Amino acid sequence: MPSLSADWALLETGWVARPLISHERGTITGIGAGRAADHVAGALLPGIPSLHSHAFQRSFAGRTEFAGGGGDFWSWREAMYRAAEAVEPDTLAPVAAYLGMRLLEGGFTSLVEFHYLQNQRDGTPYAHRPAMAEAVVEGAEQAGIGLTLLFGIYQTGDFGGAPLQGGQVRFRTSPDAALAMLQHARAGEGEALRFGLAPHSLRAVPAASLTEAANGLAAIDASAPIHLHAAEQRAEVTACLAAYGTSPVAWLLDRAPVGPSWCLIHCTHMTDAERGALARSNAVAGLCPTTEGNLGDGIFTMPAFVGAGGRFGVGTDSHVGLDAFAELRLLEYSQRLHARKRNVLAGQTGHTGRTLWQAAASGGAQAAARPVGALRVGCRADLVVIEPAPEVAGMKPDFWLDAAIFAASPAPARHVMAGGQWLVRDGRHVRRRAITAAYERALARMKV
Repeated sequence: MPSLSADWALLETGWVARPLISHERGTITGIGAGRAADHVAGALLPGIPSLHSHAFQRSFAGRTEFAGGGGDFWSWREAMYRAAEAVEPDTLAPVAAYLGMRLLEGGFTSLVEFHYLQNQRDGTPYAHRPAMAEAVVEGAEQAGIGLTLLFGIYQTGDFGGAPLQGGQVRFRTSPDAALAMLQHARAGEGEALRFGLAPHSLRAVPAASLTEAANGLAAIDASAPIHLHAAEQRAEVTACLAAYGTSPVAWLLDRAPVGPSWCLIHCTHMTDAERGALARSNAVAGLCPTTEGNLGDGIFTMPAFVGAGGRFGVGTDSHVGLDAFAELRLLEYSQRLHARKRNVLAGQTGHTGRTLWQAAASGGAQAAARPVGALRVGCRADLVVIEPAPEVAGMKPDFWLDAAIFAASPAPARHVMAGGQWLVRDGRHVRRRAITAAYERALARMKV
């Protein structure tokens, strides 16, 4: 049975020295102490999921950072529509592979794809309806990253039933169509692959359709994940108040069966009452610090949510950032800037790095609905190796993780294992050259 060892490992109960981890067919089968032939210097962390992704959006990263690129989310969205119109299944697969490779190099070992780009350019379905979804699966398999793919539902252009326009027609999918694709895809589920639903938002999915989708998913698999964008922009909250007389988060908590299998993405603009209610629902708040910062969305108020027992994870969303350490750093720094205090999210461990990493691993695993996010028997053998920066060498491993997140350590994910396979060695994916070349060819064909 394969095994590996290291100097330290971060278990759910805390750090242990000289860990010996056995694994078979990609799953952890035993945790003890000792030294294996496969020994790595440093500390083992549980891999964490990026719980929110639109893979195709990596294809235009860096192309809107100028005055003509627009001044708010809504102008950025027009650029996103143009990118959506350029991609096809044969180009999406290499884009997804490149994305998975870069996420692994950044310390993410799983990905949750919020998949709403499903139709041909004219809005009609592909002859093989799930062609685009299967391209994302193919790309994830090439990179070796674990995947939860959520079939999107998208029916209206705004609150009140506004028709879809322009690039939105590629997203058009009804609850029936999404549930049918999910039912068909479930035959391929395994340790590295899971499926669920993604009703896009209250502005894109009418109330009756959301109810139909939630009920249909529960009938197929009550444990399957369901994700939905909510309260990312103030304009969205204002429009929801006009249409429904309440905010998106309040509407969902009052009228939808929000619970542990749900993940509400962003939730940036909530009241204190909504934060407490969301925490009590045991749903996950899906936070995307780099994308939210890039788009000027605002700051999610963490202390009250976490203090109420709220669960959260982090996602890379538009993929302008691909680094787990950087996402957690920005999450904490945004809270410091808002509160004008330090170590806002240090929690009971006393070390901000460990608190953030373990919370994001646990919340991300819940949102992915896969056995990941912990070094525990029965979990996927997904792990990240960090080494101590010179400034903290000789200190306890909590300081190693703090430095990896907050002290600008170069390429902090030294090695990364996913599903029992070493996929990143010395900071580079083992198939980096081939995957990058295929990605560059795809971009040339797309002409984004």
